[in-house]
Amino acid sequence: MRAWIHELVQRIRTIPIYRYTALVVAAALVFGLVQLTRTLLHDDRSCAAGVARPEDSGECVGVSTSAFDFGQRRFADTIRAMARENSSLKAGTYVTVALFEPFTATDADMTNDVLHELQGAYVAQYQANHDDNGETPYIRLVLANPGATGAYWERTVDRIVTMTTSSDRLRAVTGIGTSTDNNKKAVAKLTRLGVPVIGTSITADDLANGQRGKDPYPGLARVSPTNTDEARALAAYAKVTADRALLVYDKPGDPYTKTLQQAFATLLKGSPYGSWPFTPPADRSQEGSTPNTFRQITDLICDTDAKLDTVFFAGRHTQLRQFINALGRRGCQSRTFTVLTGDEGSYLTGDKKLDRSALQHGVAVRYTALAHPDAWIDKAPATGGSAQDTQVLDKLLATAKTSPVGPVGAVSLDDGQAIIAYDAMRLAVHGIREATPDQQKIPPLSDVGLQWPQVKGSLRVNGASGWICLDVHGNPYDKAVPIVELTPQGGSRFVRIAWPEDRPPGKECLPPA
Repeated sequence: MRAWIHELVQRIRTIPIYRYTALVVAAALVFGLVQLTRTLLHDDRSCAAGVARPEDSGECVGVSTSAFDFGQRRFADTIRAMARENSSLKAGTYVTVALFEPFTATDADMTNDVLHELQGAYVAQYQANHDDNGETPYIRLVLANPGATGAYWERTVDRIVTMTTSSDRLRAVTGIGTSTDNNKKAVAKLTRLGVPVIGTSITADDLANGQRGKDPYPGLARVSPTNTDEARALAAYAKVTADRALLVYDKPGDPYTKTLQQAFATLLKGSPYGSWPFTPPADRSQEGSTPNTFRQITDLICDTDAKLDTVFFAGRHTQLRQFINALGRRGCQSRTFTVLTGDEGSYLTGDKKLDRSALQHGVAVRYTALAHPDAWIDKAPATGGSAQDTQVLDKLLATAKTSPVGPVGAVSLDDGQAIIAYDAMRLAVHGIREATPDQQKIPPLSDVGLQWPQVKGSLRVNGASGWICLDVHGNPYDKAVPIVELTPQGGSRFVRIAWPEDRPPGKECLPPA
């Protein structure tokens, strides 16, 4: 070996200088080409600050801290307004709140939902920073996207958690708009790691604390009633006897549909018809083969006794729409039916695939909305909410049509999502500011979630959806439940307010022990 090396050295010494130089230049060129090739072939997965595409997906997931709109042009106006508000805040004066929603959703109904929640959360941020008599800390809003189906929830949650100890000073997460298994996992990990969560439109009983005396999600607060409370309010309104109704439900179900099914089944004990299942695709936004099942179920409904006139439906909005379309084409056109369901009915207010002729031919569809813009206009009860509270939001949205607040694009309140997201952000701000010690600017993360049991009585949040008075588990007590009906012309019509306790809360709004 030594002899070989010695011979190589001697040969190099005999190479003329110009040849030596050429070899060096050639080597440099080869090295440069290799590096250039690596650069060109490198797959840059970044989308924007804090957001990137996973190796197995084209979705941009993570936590966006810029004006990135996730490729959704409809979101762009509101996100630009939000980014402008964020950039106006001085370092050290604000905390961050993340809005956790599927910003890359492709389902049209879900996209509407996300847009409206984004608009509601943003105007609440603006209100907190400009209309709260100079109270601090100020609020910075960022957008957390776990993917269209929530598949990348863990990646997004991990990013959120790192932001709690950085200069972002993240102190709460709001949103979690749907009761899905992935959102359930996300809430479990966030709260286990001490991040307070304020749910907007989650209603599943197993995504709430206080069930069987246990609190699996410490630091979780909600502004929407549970499915059980919605069902109780619906029962108080409808007063349907079990012999006149049956239940159609999603099997195997998800957190929302399972707990809604259980709540409805309790109301229908003694029904001679039992409960009739259907099996949707795993992704319940897809059409699947369920239209065939609903055609068959509709035939069987026509076989029932003539006094049966009510169907309780425990399913997601795509399947609800399919069922209504099938019921509209029923063979027993001489019979009339009322479909009663949960807040997923709000998605159908703008669903173009809904056959609205069914609503003109003996089918009525009523659902428990989370909020409705007409709920407090006429004959509103003396407690539980007020027209004044809703007018505050109306005025804020009117100013958001133009700068400096907006523009935020066209706003629709009929589905209640903007209203409920506005209320959730206001609850987040309330908790953050109540947890901020005197003479300090920033609250400890661990103290924010401890505020929820005190949100009652004179410390309640007067939401646009109704009073938010939380029990010791972070659930709203006797929250107003608007009963809303789909209309043949499109949109919805407010029917009346119902209450889980069959009556509005007292003026003290103090949940019982």
